[in-house]
Amino acid sequence: MARSTVRTEITGKVWKVTASAGQSLAEDDPIVILESMKMEIPVPAPVACKVIEVLVAEGDAVTEGDVIAHIEG
Repeated sequence: MARSTVRTEITGKVWKVTASAGQSLAEDDPIVILESMKMEIPVPAPVACKVIEVLVAEGDAVTEGDVIAHIEG
C-alpha cells in the first residue's frame, strides 16, 4: 500500500475533525470539515484508505495546499 498526503484545496478554519489515526475510510468519506466564508466544506479521502495521522485539530487555521493528513491506501 502506498502512503500519501491529503491537502486542503481552500483557506479556512478546521470546524470538525471526523477521522482519526487507524480509522479505515471509503473513498470520499470526510477526514475533516472546514469552515470558509460561513460554508462547511468537507475534505474527503481521495481513495479507500487507512488514516495514518491527522495533522490538524478543530479550530486550526489552514491555507490552500496545507497537508492535513497522512493516509495509506
